[in-house]
Amino acid sequence: MTGRTLTAEHALAWTGRFTEAVRRGGEELTELDRRAGDGDFGTNMRFALRRVADLLDGGAPDSAAGVFTALSEGFLQTGGTSGPLFGMWFREFAKGSAGGEVTTAVLARAAAAAVATVQRLGGAEVGHKTMVDAMAPAVEALRAEADRDAEVAEALSRAAAAAREGAESTRHLVAVRGRASYVGEHARGVVDPGALTVALFFEAAPEPDA
Repeated sequence: MTGRTLTAEHALAWTGRFTEAVRRGGEELTELDRRAGDGDFGTNMRFALRRVADLLDGGAPDSAAGVFTALSEGFLQTGGTSGPLFGMWFREFAKGSAGGEVTTAVLARAAAAAVATVQRLGGAEVGHKTMVDAMAPAVEALRAEADRDAEVAEALSRAAAAAREGAESTRHLVAVRGRASYVGEHARGVVDPGALTVALFFEAAPEPDA
């Protein structure tokens, strides 16, 4: 992914790397959720991505929007609270990238709409120890990269770094939203698994040699 647009092929490869990252990190995600929630997060994420793989195996999409649609549908069919929120997040990526070239500016607008939807549905803000703590910095990074007309791979690399920093920031927070809010101080010192999943998603975006 070195050009100015995100193609279907790039989006499929991105999804494949994201799936592998969640597969490898599934036990960590589950353990984080066990310490701050009910312990089913990693299982739910892997189930969602198996559904995504089944959908993509049924016919490779011819656009990035089609790939994001498969991600949305896979996560919307997942249990728990986070699965449907991720499903709606990916739905906004699909809507925002439909009907034209998917540039950095398009991705920035789609990501902004996506996090706004998650915040509207979940009621979370930055600092609440949720996935929003990684989503919002990624959006700001994409906007900054769009403003300077950066190529897609570079912009997504910056978004990945911002998402990772945001995810790590949740380690020192007491949750206000989500199941972690039920355990209060016991979740301090634990990275939010939803925020970590957002970081894994963006980190999977650039091509290995980009």
